[in-house]
Amino acid sequence: MIVATTNFIAGQKVVETRGQVFGVIVRSRGLGGNIIATLRSLAGGEIHEYTQMLEDARRQAIDRMVQNATAMGANAILSMRFDSSEMGSSMSEVVAYGTAVVVTPAGA
Repeated sequence: MIVATTNFIAGQKVVETRGQVFGVIVRSRGLGGNIIATLRSLAGGEIHEYTQMLEDARRQAIDRMVQNATAMGANAILSMRFDSSEMGSSMSEVVAYGTAVVVTPAGA
């Protein structure tokens, strides 16, 4: 599955648009992680616990988006974007979305 943030893929031609596709995940740090992150935030700088959580959430959101596109019969996703928001005081939502398409080599 080709996933691109651009509107096209070099050397490929879009032959069919399958539609909007997305992957959603809501993650929360455990109590221990939240306590450690709170203590680190007092000193300032990067909070590694949250950075890792959000990186993992983005990967999982992409994986779910790709699964949905595959189920639609697509072999590529164009204009992929992320969106995120906080839910409550300890949860983060990450959404990966784009347009599921079928592409073939441009010369074919």
